[in-house]
Amino acid sequence: MSDPAATTDAEGSVRVVGTAHVSPESVGEVEETIREERPDVVAVELDEGRFRQLKGEEPDDLAAGDLLRGNTVFQFLAYWMLSYVQTRLGDEFDITPGADMLAGVETAEELGLGLALVDRDIQMTVQRFWARMTAGEKFSMLLSLPLAFASPIAVGLGIGLSLGVILGIPVEAFFGPLVVPPALAIPGLVVSVLDYVLVTIVLGLGLAAVLSLAFVWSLPEEDEVEEFDIADMTDTDVVSTMLEEFRGFSPGGAEALIDERDAFIAHRLVALREGGHRVVAVLGAGHMEGVERYLENPETLPPMESLVGRETGRRFSAYKVVGYLITLGFLAFFVLLAMAGARNEFLLTLFGAWFLINGVFSATLARLGGAHWTSALVGGAVAWLTSVNPLLAPGWFAGYVELRYLDVNVGDVGTLNEILSDEETPMGELWTQLKAVGLFRLIAVVALTNVGSIVASFLFAAVVLPILASGVGGVGGVADLMVEGARNSADLIWGTVT
Repeated sequence: MSDPAATTDAEGSVRVVGTAHVSPESVGEVEETIREERPDVVAVELDEGRFRQLKGEEPDDLAAGDLLRGNTVFQFLAYWMLSYVQTRLGDEFDITPGADMLAGVETAEELGLGLALVDRDIQMTVQRFWARMTAGEKFSMLLSLPLAFASPIAVGLGIGLSLGVILGIPVEAFFGPLVVPPALAIPGLVVSVLDYVLVTIVLGLGLAAVLSLAFVWSLPEEDEVEEFDIADMTDTDVVSTMLEEFRGFSPGGAEALIDERDAFIAHRLVALREGGHRVVAVLGAGHMEGVERYLENPETLPPMESLVGRETGRRFSAYKVVGYLITLGFLAFFVLLAMAGARNEFLLTLFGAWFLINGVFSATLARLGGAHWTSALVGGAVAWLTSVNPLLAPGWFAGYVELRYLDVNVGDVGTLNEILSDEETPMGELWTQLKAVGLFRLIAVVALTNVGSIVASFLFAAVVLPILASGVGGVGGVADLMVEGARNSADLIWGTVT
């Protein structure tokens, strides 16, 4: 175990105890140090929410606006993954994660000592952590979540088939039919559907094979996995190596998850010390070096205002640019057809089909995710508009309505970990249990509603539009009408300005 270290000034002192959050030895060291030192204040690496959860209290419900704003759902997935790793380590070493912090809290209460919660709010940390990561880092991190629950082959098969379903639509739209001969004496729609199913299977299985092999190869060999003593987790060299590996994976994420919290915690401890308090600080070993460095040189601390608040991403990201272009393209499609003199019946039929196919697919997949009928119908009703503007995902609307029936809080993450710890639960029963947890059901409803709208948009372009456009010369005829509409628009604009 690491030796507790102390930093002092004229007014007070701080003694840091570095712990492993899943180590029984850490619990004993924390209790022993506090009893020996009898400090004025015991400072623990907790915020208010995690403190209440550790004490067995129900965390506050999360506000709908906070939960569905921006990428908050994805941030909770990241938090879930971090929590799940710690839970699995706790199961491995037969100790509840956070037992070291709880030992500090209970010992302080037993001895009548002051208690200080010195960590930054976990939701703020996760938000800043997510915002600092690159797109590739986020993808790798979220991909590791299903790999923690299932075999690489199962994950590869699931992702491959899902991609096959989505990618098969544009492939069929631009290059099909590829497998079923169109000369067969069956309707064109049936040919398209059969060809799409076969293309999807081929694409899905091919991608599944490639992904499964990649996932298997990415795992370390059994003889490469080193056994280690839990006591080593608080050894400075081991902790430094682990932190540097994470920093190599995501420098920005490490800054938010480790460096900023080092500074935040040190600010709180310096304030306690300058207030004349003798403090024992119970911190994870990963924060020990950084916090002690700041305690020895408090003048190097960054301003507290730089360590709090929401981290804002780029105002005009590539995703937003693509969203605006899709919106403009959709509007241009209907405007140019109207300018070309297309019949109102044809335009209304196109719009009605667009509305219907988006609504059916979004509402159906929302129900599959566990949404109430009201939530599913709202998601389906706005899907036509949100698929035009990807910046307004239908899942947001379905999620807001679904929150009328859900209580979602940070404690749901622990519930999910408990459910997933039982590896013998059948998949059907597992899905039912997961949907009963508010956070998971909300994520499933939001995600599947959005997927339904994406799939419907591709199907409209690949299947519905060619059928409806048969009366104007097919897709080629629609393109000709758009060109004519562009000419008419140009003539109208030119006549107006001249």
